[in-house]
Amino acid sequence: MYTSRSLLWFAALLPLIVFQCAEAPTYPDEPVITYEGMSSDEIFQFPSGVRDTLRIFFSFTDGDGDLSRLDSNTNDVFLFDSRFPDSPTRLNFPDIEEEGTGNGISGDATIIIDNFALQLCCLRDDEICVQDQSFPEDRFRYSIQVRDRAGNFSNIIQTDEIRLRCLR
Repeated sequence: MYTSRSLLWFAALLPLIVFQCAEAPTYPDEPVITYEGMSSDEIFQFPSGVRDTLRIFFSFTDGDGDLSRLDSNTNDVFLFDSRFPDSPTRLNFPDIEEEGTGNGISGDATIIIDNFALQLCCLRDDEICVQDQSFPEDRFRYSIQVRDRAGNFSNIIQTDEIRLRCLR
């Protein structure tokens, strides 16, 4: 016969049992990325003399959990400037510890855009790094794609429009 004390213990453990038996999410083997926003919608161009950064936030999932750099010579994040769509900046995804669950990984990532490191410049026709009162800003967007160690490419996401300030 069950006592009220044993029923109380069972009732207290029921949520824990249900929680531990819940199925983990299943993600596709290809990475999936989602644009989450930016720290700002503007950044100064490189030769303005002002060191400036912009952060791009995105989330990711990867079903086979192999989203991180293959080796130090492999680039797996591709950052496309809309003004140069065929010449991506290649970056490395940080190392991610394998979870061991077999159900994949998910998380958040940030790309830090440094105007000096990327030498961001305003462009007008054939002019590079324009500093002219008649052209105070340039506008562009970034598109981002990632690749996992198996060679699977993610979808492509696009940032909001970025104003590149040409003058101080």
